[in-house]
Amino acid sequence: MSIKKQIFAGIVFVLITSGVYSQPAIGSKAPDISLPNANVQIIKLSSLQGKVVLLDFWASWCGPCRRSNRGMAPLYNQYKDKGFEVYGVSIDASTQAWTNAIKQDNMSWLQVIDTRAGTGNELTQTWNLQYIPSAFLIDKQGRIVAVSPEKEELEKWLKKLL
Repeated sequence: MSIKKQIFAGIVFVLITSGVYSQPAIGSKAPDISLPNANVQIIKLSSLQGKVVLLDFWASWCGPCRRSNRGMAPLYNQYKDKGFEVYGVSIDASTQAWTNAIKQDNMSWLQVIDTRAGTGNELTQTWNLQYIPSAFLIDKQGRIVAVSPEKEELEKWLKKLL
């Protein structure tokens, strides 16, 4: 996808998703998501209840997302055996770009894709995604406890919740 198309898609995405919707509030139950992984198996966010989950919205064409992905690996590896999971949701239109980014960034956590999210849809409206990367930390009971926590804040939450 050309840079002009990416910029246009990003602007459209922001305009569509910045309407009257608001993000799910801290303390509220995380709305469920059911999306396919690279093997076209549907993975539900709710299937991870009982774990502490970082719901991470990203795209292969998003530079800050890619840097965040690479920075997540050490934290994920440190806490994954203690009950931490990352549920990465790509809003890429291209599954090939998405799978290439997963390989390039060495992401070993759960990854799903919504190829229609970049133009605005129910997912982007439910979560009121106004920018990416966007992340929501969800506790073992499925409630949102933090929105877009920085690495240090995320680590504090993980120590508290795990």
